[in-house]
Amino acid sequence: MELTLLGTGSPDGLPRHGCPCASCAAAVGEEARAATSLLIDGALLIDLTPGAAFAAARAGHSLVGVRQVLLSHPHAGPAVEFPAGLPAPGRVPDGRRLSLISGHRVRAVALDSPGTGYEVTGPDGPRLLYLPPGGAPAGLPDPAEPYDMVLLDVLGRPDALAALRASGAVGATTDVVAVHLDHTVPPGQELHRRLATAGARTVPDGRTLIVGEYHAVPDLPRRTLVLGGARSGKSLEAERRLAAFPDVLYVATSGIREGDPEWAARISAHRERRPGSWRTTETCDLTPLLAQDGPPLLIDCLALWLTDAMDSVDAWDDDKWAHGGERALRERVSALVAAVRATSRTVVAVSNEVGAGVVPATASGRRFRDELGRLNAAFAEECEQVLLVVAGQPLPLRG
Repeated sequence: MELTLLGTGSPDGLPRHGCPCASCAAAVGEEARAATSLLIDGALLIDLTPGAAFAAARAGHSLVGVRQVLLSHPHAGPAVEFPAGLPAPGRVPDGRRLSLISGHRVRAVALDSPGTGYEVTGPDGPRLLYLPPGGAPAGLPDPAEPYDMVLLDVLGRPDALAALRASGAVGATTDVVAVHLDHTVPPGQELHRRLATAGARTVPDGRTLIVGEYHAVPDLPRRTLVLGGARSGKSLEAERRLAAFPDVLYVATSGIREGDPEWAARISAHRERRPGSWRTTETCDLTPLLAQDGPPLLIDCLALWLTDAMDSVDAWDDDKWAHGGERALRERVSALVAAVRATSRTVVAVSNEVGAGVVPATASGRRFRDELGRLNAAFAEECEQVLLVVAGQPLPLRG
């Protein structure tokens, strides 16, 4: 089954007309995107958009052979010119099935938002699922048979991709293609890096893909360390990297601080932005979790884990530090690093980068800074990917 993407952008396209934002300014060449529209084997057109005939011609195709035009969502973009000779476009009621003379079979998929998703099976058996902007399936069979290709709003609805993975509809070899890209996506190469962390990719407008043909799924780094200063956006970046996966275990090392409303507000803000399918455990005992099999771990953060570890060995007392405390802390850090090296789980860990600030005025403060620097370096050595987040912008240091 041959799929030509006549467009991969949002209904307003990218760049959006008259918009001065950074993403729109950077959307030139292959990063410029018309509204998403799919041409399947020259016979089925999903989502009629402005300039569809010209887009098909630029891609080396014609709409002359189109036998069915399906709409997936209410049109909100520029006016659509209806090319002469095309069948009248229409929406298919949820659950309804169509059999086309071309041999394609279509099933309308109910969504949790206005619109309709479409499952298309080719004459030779390959299957794809297309979801409109902002949409996720309202219900999925469990277990579901994996699709060969899924096209959806990966960055706008990562929870939809997580649900598809949880049901089995997206498997290890499913080609996940991001569409409906608008000016809220990061500009330049950061878009492609962020999609890769979700196991997805995007392609330029006009590209033709073969559904069911093997395509190397982006390699997901199994261990990632996200570094950053205070309010740099490091925790949000770590959460984004697992937002498209179900059953994440969020490991909070912060604990509870009685009588501290500001700290409670921070914790509440973190909880509210996590996907509802994630579970949370509050612990600093990381080694057993790393040794177990299970869903991905998001550890936030290593700096607070180190604080607890230093508390446990009385590292703040100079005499106790010199007479056994330092050795005991080294053993705990070594055990953690060894567990990270040996773990089979996907891990994203967050830590503070404190080495670039003012030198602490106290010996204990300098001790913490030095030990955190050593811990970060040792942990990073065991990770496939290391990021430094500055002013909300992730800078790859490794991987």
